[in-house]
Amino acid sequence: MSRPRAATGRSGGSGRTGRPPVTSRTEILEAARLLIDRDGWEKLSIRRLAAELGIGATTLYHHFGDKEELLIQLLNHHIVQMERPELPQEPRERIVVAALAMHDMLIGWPWAAEAVSVDGFVALLDESALWFVEEIVAGADAYGCTPEQSVQLFRSVWYYTIGEVLVRTRTARRWEGRERPTFRDPLDTARIPQLAALSGNWGAFAAVDHYPQGLRVFVDALLAASSASAS
Repeated sequence: MSRPRAATGRSGGSGRTGRPPVTSRTEILEAARLLIDRDGWEKLSIRRLAAELGIGATTLYHHFGDKEELLIQLLNHHIVQMERPELPQEPRERIVVAALAMHDMLIGWPWAAEAVSVDGFVALLDESALWFVEEIVAGADAYGCTPEQSVQLFRSVWYYTIGEVLVRTRTARRWEGRERPTFRDPLDTARIPQLAALSGNWGAFAAVDHYPQGLRVFVDALLAASSASAS
C-alpha cells in the first residue's frame, strides 16, 4: 500500500509555503524602499529587511555587505530611474538645471538627503548616478573655473540644496496636522524692531519655496567670485 503524500501548501508540488523567496536585487531594493517610506531610513537594517521579506539575512548579505552598501544601491537605483532634464549649453544655466534636478530627486525621496549629508558619500555612487555632479562640474569648467573652483562650486551648491531639503521636509513632518508656532505677540519693538514688524507675516513668507531663485543668485555669486579670484 502506497504511503500518502504530505500536504505542501502548493498544488502539484512540494517546497516552501507562503511567500516565495525573494532574491532578485531589484525586488530587494523595492522592498527596502517601501520599508523606508513606511518606517524611516534610520530603522532600515539588513536583518529587518530580511524579516520583512521572509528570507534569511544571509541571502541579503550575498547582495549587500552592510546597510551603507544597501543605501548606496538604493540611491543608484532611484537616480538612474529619474528622467533627466534637457540641459542647456550655457554654463550657468547648465549648473542651475542640474542642481534643480538634484533638488527634485531629494525632495521626492527626502531620506536620501539625510543619508548623503556627509562628505564622501557622493563618491560612492555608481557612474550612472553621478550625472548631476558631472554636469554641475562641467558647467563650472566651461565657465572658466579652475578644477578646484569647480569642485568647491559643486560642494557649495550641494550643501545649499541638502540644507534646504532637510529643513523643508523635517518641518513638514514635525508640524504635520498641527499649526506651526509663531513669534510671541507682541514682540518688544525697542529690542528687536525688525522682527516685531515682520512677526505677523513671518510664517507665510517662510512657507514660500524660494529655492530656485536663491539657487540662481547663489550660483551667480559663486561664479563671480571664481572670476574675480582668477583676474
